[in-house]
Amino acid sequence: MSLGRRLVRVASPLAALGVWQLLTSLDVNLWLRFEQFPTVVEVASALADRIGTEAYWQDLGHSLRRIALGFLLAAVLGVAAGTAVARSRWAADVLGPLVEVVRPIPAIALVPVAILLLPTNEQGIVFITCAAALFPVLVSTRHAVRALDPAWEEAVLTLGGGQARVLFSVVLPGSLPGIFGGLSVGIGVAWICVISAEMISGEYGVGYRTWQDYTVVDYPGVFVGMATIGVLGRLTSTAVEALGRRVTAWLPRPAERGTDVPSRAPGSPADAAPTRTAVVVPVPEKEPVP
Repeated sequence: MSLGRRLVRVASPLAALGVWQLLTSLDVNLWLRFEQFPTVVEVASALADRIGTEAYWQDLGHSLRRIALGFLLAAVLGVAAGTAVARSRWAADVLGPLVEVVRPIPAIALVPVAILLLPTNEQGIVFITCAAALFPVLVSTRHAVRALDPAWEEAVLTLGGGQARVLFSVVLPGSLPGIFGGLSVGIGVAWICVISAEMISGEYGVGYRTWQDYTVVDYPGVFVGMATIGVLGRLTSTAVEALGRRVTAWLPRPAERGTDVPSRAPGSPADAAPTRTAVVVPVPEKEPVP
């Protein structure tokens, strides 16, 4: 990444903070009302006070533990179920209709189900977090597996490999880009729902503390909670994307836009012969086998 792009990425949030400070310090009240908003200085002061307390770090620990457990369960179940639905007609007939019926239901609407079904609030929040991240992972895995080139599987079978070899040498490695795309979406949705669940039925956590600050009209504390949620979401999504790039490092990477193409010396063989353009033929999604 060039220095100019790095500067733009740093200047963008700083400019947003500057506009926020200006609007709140001047108590701007046009169509949008900023007179009750805390200023950036007030939020920064509240954040500095909160960081020095044990309760702040305890809330972070509870939220991170819930995200870790729920997201890990969603990743395992989503990849397994998505692969099964894509590879097996029996699994597609049994699980497919259930997935399509339950998937449109917002995970936060499952709070009453979690309260009735599970014995503790902690387990209920993990359940909601898992449900939120499950379907993006499942659907992405299903599409990624079905889009694989059948020639890869046929090559393994021709060389004497069994279904297990096909699964672990072709299906899962070939589907990794799509799987990690679903995981990246899932971690963001999981944060939305874990915070909402903590606000409704939690006892500890960043969402619970943010709602408590709102009820006692501690608006700087509310914005501290929002900033904390944003930073945690950014860090976890970056970690998932970094893991995805590391796991799929063997895949060819497209050239980034704006990069300079290496120049060739005049009279080189590449200049003498015309360059052929590769034609990419789309591969239809593979139907699940019985």
